[in-house]
Amino acid sequence: MPLAGKLGDATRDQPVDYLPASADSTRVEQLVQKLPGGGTADLILVHHRDGGLTAADRQLAGAQAREVGERYELSGDAPPRAIPSKDGDTLMTPLSIGGLAEESERDRAVHDVRKQLDAPPAGLTIEVGGPGAVQADMKEVFESIDGTLMMGTAAVVAILLILTYRSPVLWLIPLVMVGAATVASMALVYALIQGFDITVTTMSTSVMTVLIFGAGTDYALLLVSRYREDLRRHPRPYEAMRAALRGCGPAVLASSGTVVLGLLCLLAADLNSSSGLGPVGAAGVVCALAAMMTLLPAILVLLGRRVFWPLVPQYGTEPARRRSLFALMGSSAGRRPAAVLAGGTLLLGILAVGVLSLPGPLKQGDAFTDKPESVSASETLASAYPGSSSRPVTVLARSGQAGEVARQARGSQGVARVAEGRSGAGWTEISVFSTDGPESSEEKEMIRTLRGDLREVPGADALVGGPSAQQLDEEKTNADDRKVVIPMVLGVVLLILIALLRSLIGPLVLVVAVIASWGAALGIGGLVFEPLFGFQGFDPGLPLLSFVFLIALGVDYGIFLMHRTREECLKGAEVPAAAVTALRTTGGVIASAGIVLAATFCVLANMPLVMMVEMGLVVAVGVLLDTFLVRTYLVTSASLLLKRWVWWPGKLFRSHGTDG
Repeated sequence: MPLAGKLGDATRDQPVDYLPASADSTRVEQLVQKLPGGGTADLILVHHRDGGLTAADRQLAGAQAREVGERYELSGDAPPRAIPSKDGDTLMTPLSIGGLAEESERDRAVHDVRKQLDAPPAGLTIEVGGPGAVQADMKEVFESIDGTLMMGTAAVVAILLILTYRSPVLWLIPLVMVGAATVASMALVYALIQGFDITVTTMSTSVMTVLIFGAGTDYALLLVSRYREDLRRHPRPYEAMRAALRGCGPAVLASSGTVVLGLLCLLAADLNSSSGLGPVGAAGVVCALAAMMTLLPAILVLLGRRVFWPLVPQYGTEPARRRSLFALMGSSAGRRPAAVLAGGTLLLGILAVGVLSLPGPLKQGDAFTDKPESVSASETLASAYPGSSSRPVTVLARSGQAGEVARQARGSQGVARVAEGRSGAGWTEISVFSTDGPESSEEKEMIRTLRGDLREVPGADALVGGPSAQQLDEEKTNADDRKVVIPMVLGVVLLILIALLRSLIGPLVLVVAVIASWGAALGIGGLVFEPLFGFQGFDPGLPLLSFVFLIALGVDYGIFLMHRTREECLKGAEVPAAAVTALRTTGGVIASAGIVLAATFCVLANMPLVMMVEMGLVVAVGVLLDTFLVRTYLVTSASLLLKRWVWWPGKLFRSHGTDG
């Protein structure tokens, strides 16, 4: 508990923590902190009145800017220079508050300035925007996430467990185990931060919480289901639990190993937030596995059969025979497996086409589900100053060559004006303003051109950064990371499946199926993000992270199903009969597990950040597709068609003759 309580203070949500480790914009963000005055809060005071600002409005704007300058150390123009819009409705006053070394100091300065500008005259709107204000708003949102996410996820899991077990007591035990795993994982992640200085963001800890609740509850559902079966075959709970662990233990270990190793592949990513998410998520899954394979069995054995009341499984009895939904699914797939497989594949392919409708990359101002003041200020500026950027691109150059760099920048295509600023530690900060709006395609092209032009200045070591350059670097790095991480994840997952199933064909079927689920889930995202939810972009890291989660987590259900099929085949059953039996016996628990996992990721859809909403929706939809279409129909149909070839080239392939 003492270590777990320190994790919140150790998380980092500065722009550099979400940037590529090797990018120019990351280096700029780091060097800016070393310039005189340390960290800065770059703000823009926006005064606006429909119909035109009055003389009193302009005087008030000047007085407020001077008051900020008296309270804080300002960089640049003194007093700050206000820039009126052409229509006279808006006045923009850029401010750069220096001497704020700590993130908390910068956030506090933003809130103090906003408090100072409260209660404007009637009809006058005063807003504080700029990168510093956006960061403060983002931090405020992050601080509200942890508690909301934890309570929401716990409530969702509790409701689903009550509906699943229909017991007044049993649902509480897995929930308590998940809570224990969460505390343990928070302590473990804090230890990893201290020992290895990994980057842990609020998004990483949020995803870790969801993984623990989702994966941990899945493992509990599988174990409890198998334990309930074995209580009917063994007189003592201890013996029944031993049998249950022997039966489902390999599948649970393989599924958790798949998730852990898949997440650790993210360490190869260059993006700081992605590479940090790998060990954080893996730590959560390891703790969930440990709790569900040690503490949960011990508690269940101690409580005995009565924990299942009122549906207590008695020794020597048989469960009531019912025509289950999954038996019907298996029967329907068995009648026309080729048609079912072709139809399901066609449906997934059609859904995947929706990827072409995904909106463009998410802009900084569109990152919130509810519009904070900094975003509202940006929109006012974009409307009042069309065709120009109110937000500079930051260039750092060696001080001896700063003049030449500024001259070269003025001649670059798309540059409106250039201003030199702070110098120190051998570097000079230069602000470059684009002729086009922030984060527009034209401004990004200007940044590419500017970087190429400034490389020609010898000895300048010029670096181009700022929010727009950061977004550009993030997009490129995510594309590069996908080329590295995705093949690694596929290779790791395939090797684990081959080792578990002693086969090559079966694992390939599972991997191809879960890739199809991922493509369809992203396609559904493309169909609903903008038309239904009004999102103006998607997070560049979404394809990679959703792939890792859906491949690693989705294969879990394939492991549960195929492992049970293999058990039945080892008992002498032919593959078609074994596949239907496996679906009948594990279909219910797989469905429950899939619903729980999807529901926990849906909790992210209630968070105030678009990137979390998109992540939650895509993974939840992918898990549901995998649970109710891919596993129940497509994998079963493929097994029925392949027959013994699903085990090629293993022993089961040879032992089942020519027509198994």
